Amino acid sequence: MDSLLYDLPALTIRSISVSDMDNNVYLLTAKESGAQLLIDAADDLPAIRKLIADGAADTPAEPRLALIATTHQHWDHVRALKDLVDATGARTAAGVDDAGALPVPVDVRLSHGDVGNFDGFDVTAVHLRGHTPGSIAFVYQDPDGPAHIFSGDSLFPGGVGNTQKDPERFNQLLSDVTERLFGAYPDTAVVHPGHGKPTTLGAERPHLEEWRARGW
Repeated sequence: MDSLLYDLPALTIRSISVSDMDNNVYLLTAKESGAQLLIDAADDLPAIRKLIADGAADTPAEPRLALIATTHQHWDHVRALKDLVDATGARTAAGVDDAGALPVPVDVRLSHGDVGNFDGFDVTAVHLRGHTPGSIAFVYQDPDGPAHIFSGDSLFPGGVGNTQKDPERFNQLLSDVTERLFGAYPDTAVVHPGHGKPTTLGAERPHLEEWRARGW
């Protein structure tokens, strides 16, 4: 299956789904420099290595896996992380409050608003508390088009992530998503969730109050 999602001026975005939990693994490849950012080494190392190889064809430069970023600590998003780090030697990143729970040492501990520079593109960390304490969304702002939000399990088509029926966690997550995503980016922004199909902020924005009223 072709993994190419978006062919943008500065980079490509590729994605595969792995495991019976339909976990999405995303790869951003800078066309000019060959720098690559992988988001969520969820499972199936051979499939992830093929994804990285596919991305290598998107650049004339020598491809280089610059960073493996993890959206949050849950086991289904990190099953291939140690093996991928062992195979590539790539650096790792995760939210400050989730980093200690990952199966590998975390080189870059991310706080809200941190910006990563990848020799051809930048990605901003957006801290979204509630699904886990340190969940991070990664945002690439295409200079020539919409933002791309890699939301992990914090925002999906139809609602926010699971907060185990805890009202405090739900209110925190919905407040963060409302303020830090819907309040910061326009309707054209594309949301790439940790499971399932992409959506846009514009498609979801009319339902924010409905989500708050239903409590999940």
